[in-house]
Amino acid sequence: MKRIFALALLTLFIAASSQAANIIIINNDDPGEGFNDPTPVAPVGGNPGTTIGQQRLNVFQHAADIWGSILSSNVTIRVKSNFDPLSCNSTSAVLGAAGPPTIYRDFPNAEWALTWYHPALANKLANTDLDGGTTDDIVAQFNSSVDNNNSCLTGTNWYYGFDGNEGSDVELLTVILHELGHGLGFSEFVNHTTGEFALGYPDVYSRFLYDETQQLSWIQMTNAQRVASAINTGNLDWSGSAVSFAAPSFLNAPAVVQITAPIAIAGTFTQVGTAAFGPQITSSNSVSGEVVLADDGVGSGSDACSALINGAAISGKIALIDRGTCAFVDKVNAAQDAGAIGVLVVNSTSGAPITMGGTDPGITIPALMITLSDGNSIKTQLGMAQTVMATMTVDNASLSGTYPGTGRVLVYTPNPLEPGSSVSHWDVSATPNLLMEPAINSDLHDDVDLTRYAFEDIGWFIPRATASPGIPAARTELMGNAPNPFNPATSIRFNLARRSEVSLKIYDSAGRLVRDLFEGSLDAGPQSVKWNGRDEAGKSVASGVYHYTFRAGDHTESGRMALLK
Repeated sequence: MKRIFALALLTLFIAASSQAANIIIINNDDPGEGFNDPTPVAPVGGNPGTTIGQQRLNVFQHAADIWGSILSSNVTIRVKSNFDPLSCNSTSAVLGAAGPPTIYRDFPNAEWALTWYHPALANKLANTDLDGGTTDDIVAQFNSSVDNNNSCLTGTNWYYGFDGNEGSDVELLTVILHELGHGLGFSEFVNHTTGEFALGYPDVYSRFLYDETQQLSWIQMTNAQRVASAINTGNLDWSGSAVSFAAPSFLNAPAVVQITAPIAIAGTFTQVGTAAFGPQITSSNSVSGEVVLADDGVGSGSDACSALINGAAISGKIALIDRGTCAFVDKVNAAQDAGAIGVLVVNSTSGAPITMGGTDPGITIPALMITLSDGNSIKTQLGMAQTVMATMTVDNASLSGTYPGTGRVLVYTPNPLEPGSSVSHWDVSATPNLLMEPAINSDLHDDVDLTRYAFEDIGWFIPRATASPGIPAARTELMGNAPNPFNPATSIRFNLARRSEVSLKIYDSAGRLVRDLFEGSLDAGPQSVKWNGRDEAGKSVASGVYHYTFRAGDHTESGRMALLK
């Protein structure tokens, strides 16, 4: 067995025979700060802590328990963590960083020889702590400057509740789930400047990176080819079968903008970013109309950071607005106030459009972001007094965040390279947003979505349980429930190796039957049954821990979940 120390942290941006993973926190903060901050606070969102430090610890343990209920290992996973001031200004911040302090290869039961693994996964496969418990498995750090500091994300603080009601604040639970995902295996150990593998050996994550342009996986490439692939925007995807199979259950059809006139630019803009606020574009919620450039009378006029002075021209039309200077919700509100039926925001750089963040329940019109190139094409036609007609809709023949025609989920490869974010995240074109994208979006909460399936691909579930297209699941297995904890509903997920008679029953902590949830025959493959938190009489049950039993033929497993109100 070989072991090396990882060079740097990464920065943001279930088996039946094994027990649930036990993830523990090693508090690395000094007295009076970080996890030990004694500042009094009121309990919030199901978090009973009465000091900032205790609430931080509670959220961390809550996140650890979620990952622990999904993964299985007979070896305790140790996470050394602390809160410290990290890079921050009034509009952007590094929220956290996490990664393994060491990596391992050629240990007992390793699925791939000459391949680096994160220590938590290596220990799970080896069924022993490979360093005897002398080294932590993950090192994590979170930004203490976010709290009560208008020099760091003005007007924004950490939200320490468990319920996803963060409003305009940043939910710590989601950030910790994201960073633990990196430490548990969602990252690679390649030098993006030189393309070199760590000490010349590939890592298990890189085995599943496939470049559609070069038609090569990362382990087949030269160093120079990997350097090029890391910035090959929209063309590097994940080749693992579990992720590809599960993707349709998580991803929507991608938003597109169809230009029908003038003929000079007619066609479909496929590089489109969505908004975290306002109504979402769907096949039944398309918007068609004339496109008009916004003008607020200040500076260039087209950034819509003030009330629009061409409201008469905008009313009943789709407003074209430039990115920059003010918040996205301010721009869309300005257009909405002028009577616009939709908004197209033009990106300010040559990069791919992003998900536009922000929260405003008062926004009732949809907004999409288009590329700088596509925006300039529209502006050129408007400058020639041409009428531009557009439809904001979706492409039902595709999945967002995937490579066309393959269904493989894209990883993040912006050009230029973004150290700490490139490659070790899902691409930002996915909708809904995924946990392991490079930025934390407001529609995320406590679901690990496709990351669970990426972990299956790299070896956290052996033998693999998720079916490939057209192939039944390899084994019958309970996959746990999500979200967990939950309110008001959760889905119990499982795989069936063959068509089986299935039974699902829910019990309270005293062992009393609460709900005979499902009895019946189901086909082979991945399945799920939803529980709405109600008992046999249809009454809503109280907050607490509940147990469930899953039977499929002769196979029996049990799980645990928590309802928080």
